[in-house]
Amino acid sequence: MKKRSQASAVLFAGRISAAVALIWVVGYAGPISGAESKKPNILFIFSDDHAYQAISAYGDPRHLVETPNLDRLAREGMRFDRCVVTNSICGPSRATVLTGKYSHRNGFYNNTNSVFDGAQTTFHKLLGAASYQTAVIGKWHLVSDPVGFDFWQILPGQGAYYNPPMIRNGERVATEGYATDIVTDLSVDWLKKRDRSRPFLLMCQHKAPHRSWEPALRHLAADGGRVYPEPATLFDDYSGRGAAERDQDMTIERTMGDGDLKLVPPKGMKPEQLEAWNAYYEPLNAAYREKRLSGKDLVRWRYQRYMHDYLACVRAVDESVGRLLQYLDDEGLADNTLVVYSADQGFFLGEHGWFDKRWIFEESLRAPLLVRWPGVVKPGGTCRELVSNVDFAETFLEAAGQPVPAEMQGRSLVPILRGETPSGWRKSFYYQYYEYPQPHHVRPHYGVVTDRYKLVKFYGAGEGDYTELFDLQRDPQEMRSVLNEPGYSEVHGELERELLKLRSELGVPDSVPAEAMGGKASGGKGLR
Repeated sequence: MKKRSQASAVLFAGRISAAVALIWVVGYAGPISGAESKKPNILFIFSDDHAYQAISAYGDPRHLVETPNLDRLAREGMRFDRCVVTNSICGPSRATVLTGKYSHRNGFYNNTNSVFDGAQTTFHKLLGAASYQTAVIGKWHLVSDPVGFDFWQILPGQGAYYNPPMIRNGERVATEGYATDIVTDLSVDWLKKRDRSRPFLLMCQHKAPHRSWEPALRHLAADGGRVYPEPATLFDDYSGRGAAERDQDMTIERTMGDGDLKLVPPKGMKPEQLEAWNAYYEPLNAAYREKRLSGKDLVRWRYQRYMHDYLACVRAVDESVGRLLQYLDDEGLADNTLVVYSADQGFFLGEHGWFDKRWIFEESLRAPLLVRWPGVVKPGGTCRELVSNVDFAETFLEAAGQPVPAEMQGRSLVPILRGETPSGWRKSFYYQYYEYPQPHHVRPHYGVVTDRYKLVKFYGAGEGDYTELFDLQRDPQEMRSVLNEPGYSEVHGELERELLKLRSELGVPDSVPAEAMGGKASGGKGLR
């Protein structure tokens, strides 16, 4: 495979066994239904870089896009409003989903030189051993081939949007069309051909809406030339914070290239695809070139182009969700299928002048999470508890009636899905990001997150380590550190103690190996 170009959690480690969970079925679910007594099918739909702001059910004030099929999941299931990730970057997030473990435990730290160890315990292997038929289709992004699936067909590396090469059970295959549609077609085909005597786990994993945000041809004019509202922080000057925020390389102003902005067409298109592409973009590009924009006017133009393309990619993902839900309906499978929609992390849609992810800051840290499980999840519910992608593996295992291995570091969400938050649910969360300096020069950092505060420690950039403290209640956009402001010394002390406690419970080592940051395996960086 190609080398990839791109690219925490429990305060209490106790787990709820299936037997105890039976006692906790209260409220909406009532007694265990016939559907729940049978092992549920599991449909896990996973997109890449899909910001929660770009799902209309989350109610972003900019109203960026309508996503009727994702909204249906929220309406018929539960919307999680604080699903956070352990390490906000594509490959590490996927490794966490599979293993229920942090990067320092599953060995996949970054998108530069990490390779997933397929020999380790993963939830899909355990489901396979418990009679489930399993498949993963779409983006994999873990370098090594999938292990332990009955069927797999993946995009090598980051994958391409148009006519993407794929690998099917180890064999290279050619495909023609648009990646989101192809992944959906393959997923539906697998469902049609599956062994109907067994429950299934299908991981349908999209490339979209990952950079460089190449829309399906049918969506090029879908927004009707809309002018999108700008985020309040589009022209953030990063005052009130430290060197890391100023020194990054992920701004709309400086970092986006001609391919991102569709000033050149994508490679690999068929002639008829390229003709339709150019018919849309070239007149707009010619008008742009004539204006010779600079400064804030140029940033504004780039932001509008970014939103057009990114949100067009989201439209295709939403259509994919609709097709999969329709298949479940048509086949009478919906009542006994747990459907989960999420993304590998959040994404900046112009906030702070940025695109991409990586940071502990909210737009990057928070992933969308929508869960529908008829007879178990009360329709239209919302959850503000701190949940995480490190909880997904444990959730799937408990939903299937399987024990959770002690080595997993998350906690099953099944009690929450049933409407009962367990006593002792986490009030704080550990986060750590490693990859530096490429590709976006985001300084490595770790920290603790609560419902109100974030304590962040930046390290390993050779320019001195430093700490920041954010008060989300008073500063929801995270525009200034209050570490040295009057009245925060007690909070700071509490968070420092909590951070130490979480690191101890999670077994976080005191130093970071150089290879974790994407360098050679020599020495390491001590953490304080």
